[in-house]
Amino acid sequence: MWPTLQGSLRMATRPKTSRFLCRWKSQRAERDTIFALSSGAGKCGLAVIRTSGPDSHSALVRLAGKAPLARTAALRRIRQPDSGETLDRGLVLWFPGPGSFTGEDVAEYHVHGGPAVVSGILNALGGLPRLRLAEPGEFTKRAFQNGKLDLTAAEGLGDLIHAETEGQRRQALRQMEGELGALYQRWSQTLTKALAHLEAYIDFSEDDNIEGGVLVQVEEAVASLAQELETHLQDGRRGERLRDGIRVVIAGPTNAGKSSLLNQLCQKPAAIVSPVAGTTRDVVEAALNLNGIPIVLSDTAGLRETGDAVEKEGVDRARQRVLTADLVLAVLDAAEVSQRPEQLTALLLDVLPANDPTHSRPWLLVLNKADLLAREAKAVLEAACAGMGPSPACLLSCKTGDGIGPFLQTLGERLSDLCGDPQVGSPSPTRARHRLGLTQCLDALGRFGHYRSVDLALAAEELRQARRQLGRLTGQVGSEEILTLIFQDFCIGK
Repeated sequence: MWPTLQGSLRMATRPKTSRFLCRWKSQRAERDTIFALSSGAGKCGLAVIRTSGPDSHSALVRLAGKAPLARTAALRRIRQPDSGETLDRGLVLWFPGPGSFTGEDVAEYHVHGGPAVVSGILNALGGLPRLRLAEPGEFTKRAFQNGKLDLTAAEGLGDLIHAETEGQRRQALRQMEGELGALYQRWSQTLTKALAHLEAYIDFSEDDNIEGGVLVQVEEAVASLAQELETHLQDGRRGERLRDGIRVVIAGPTNAGKSSLLNQLCQKPAAIVSPVAGTTRDVVEAALNLNGIPIVLSDTAGLRETGDAVEKEGVDRARQRVLTADLVLAVLDAAEVSQRPEQLTALLLDVLPANDPTHSRPWLLVLNKADLLAREAKAVLEAACAGMGPSPACLLSCKTGDGIGPFLQTLGERLSDLCGDPQVGSPSPTRARHRLGLTQCLDALGRFGHYRSVDLALAAEELRQARRQLGRLTGQVGSEEILTLIFQDFCIGK
């Protein structure tokens, strides 16, 4: 039976080219041909209109008269199929499937970007039989369904389109190129091999056809994989933080200068600044790009006891934001702290969440209004900060701008620690979907260890469950609901 087992392993790992070609040929005759504007809308110098599907070639001939050589640009007069009226003069390209982005026959029209030109060509395509306007993300969805990229790569492509910072671009590009999917695929192959060996042991161990060390090898492989999964999950949510933005919350007592700090970081009057205590009563948010790292900055109400119902709601929201922050900027009035430097730690703890059991939430102490300090008071305050140990503290003045440069450097270092370098080390999960699937996979491996000494058949079922969870991440196992959620955020034409 071992040759059969080895053959099944080869089937699980062999290239998918032949199966892909068969699937492509069968789907090619069944699907509609879709079209859409793939470049940005509005007036522009160049617009790209794309079609994908079995009628792409005939549509190209109807509009451009003759299809160019594959993957070669040709200048053509693009006409209205019925009347022969010239719509524009531009470049056309022809990509026969399966050697295209979607795996289907694809044609592209590179035309002038005026709204009338684009509208005319889209209307001409829409008037042809068996052509329809693409749905959001349908081009990429077809590429996934035709085996041109896995689900994590498709997600990376979507993230690349929406990337606004250098860090997001680097992470998305790495995921789009398949590094995350390749990692999950390797783990899936490890589970496939372990499961095949375990089932062989269950079926044939009594016939003395299976070596006694096979079960030990399975246990070692599963234990090693579980350790890799734990390490992968213990990344501090770096990938998700970089994709979604690091949540930075400015918190502190009233009149400490929190709104002034927000305005300094935003370089505009994003929040109202007033000498009246309690001016800020709600959360004011701003999205920023700091050295290629996206942050969502939140200014909050001053923390104090109050009888005002509206302000109390603002204080409650502020404390809730602190609890969910990735980084807390604890802002204190340097002039007030200098009068009682021995209470600096207590004042800081009043800002940080008291119900955080580990007290490990990242924070950065900001001592504002340094311009009001005499030289001796400043020295005392710096000594008090040094007495807190290696924890970061920044002395600055939002009014004069003194100390803002060193503060931004320290803040950048803290942000880099939180999201890491997306180009270094193993790729990180970038979505809650990834983390949930990996956690469920790890749970199944833990149950395998339990059932190992109870019932090997149940242990094998847990390995199947673990492999199924990994398959859902790459799209080998999934549902239409998951695909809809992933591709619905893509723009039409991609």
